[in-house]
Amino acid sequence: MGTKGLLPEGKYADCANGYRIHYLDQGEGEDTVVFLHGSGPGASGYSNFKGNFPSLVDAGFRCIVPDHIGYGFSDKPDDVDHTLDFFVQCIKQTLDEAGVSRCSLVGNSLGGVVAIGLALAHPELIDKLILMAPGGLSEMHEYQQMPGMQKMFKVFGSGEPVTHEVMKDLFATGLMYDPRHATDELVSERMQIMGIMNGHVMASMKIPVVVDRLHELDCPVLAFWGMNERMMPDSGIMALAKNVRHLQFILLSECGHWVMVEHQDLFNRRCLEFLQHG
Repeated sequence: MGTKGLLPEGKYADCANGYRIHYLDQGEGEDTVVFLHGSGPGASGYSNFKGNFPSLVDAGFRCIVPDHIGYGFSDKPDDVDHTLDFFVQCIKQTLDEAGVSRCSLVGNSLGGVVAIGLALAHPELIDKLILMAPGGLSEMHEYQQMPGMQKMFKVFGSGEPVTHEVMKDLFATGLMYDPRHATDELVSERMQIMGIMNGHVMASMKIPVVVDRLHELDCPVLAFWGMNERMMPDSGIMALAKNVRHLQFILLSECGHWVMVEHQDLFNRRCLEFLQHG
């Protein structure tokens, strides 16, 4: 594994649909866990999950951490709509190239709804699901009322250059309960990817509401939700709680959108317990 600037560079899957998807592939275990990152400026799999997947590697799992199409070091087409089906297709074809026929999924935000979409489309592939405030649970007008979303749309709709300070403030006040987690290292990683992103992926993203299909999930599900969430409407909590059959739900105070960052040790411990024992 090499590096590209601040971020590690892993492998590339040449997908059947013609796109190249970048992913990290760590660990030698027979059981595979796939980490699916969220959306937003400068997002990548490593930046979202660098504090999480190594603990599962140490526990004997193989961990695959892709960059979604349009993000990280993956291809960034500017002539397609980024639908849920397209995100799911790219991840499924990446897993095909990586030789994965069975896995558990960990997904936050956009990655959470992609995990749900993948489990619905390919139930034979999925062992367990771990979700952190996934998308696809509320209507657009509900998202638009959330202060974190409003801030993100304002920052990226203004046409003004996004500086290190602007990005740091967005994370500290929009995505987190405790601003100390908005480190300069995190912001620098995101700024690096911002430099190679185009705006098309976020402008053309089309994620449907999937609540009516949640009852179809047949695998065990562990969900996390921060009670100081500023990005995702609280309606998503009850959408999961009332519609997912095999669900464990952890609600955390003093926590924003990034449970895996703000409560890293607890998150890692609970994920490991769930993956090993259900």
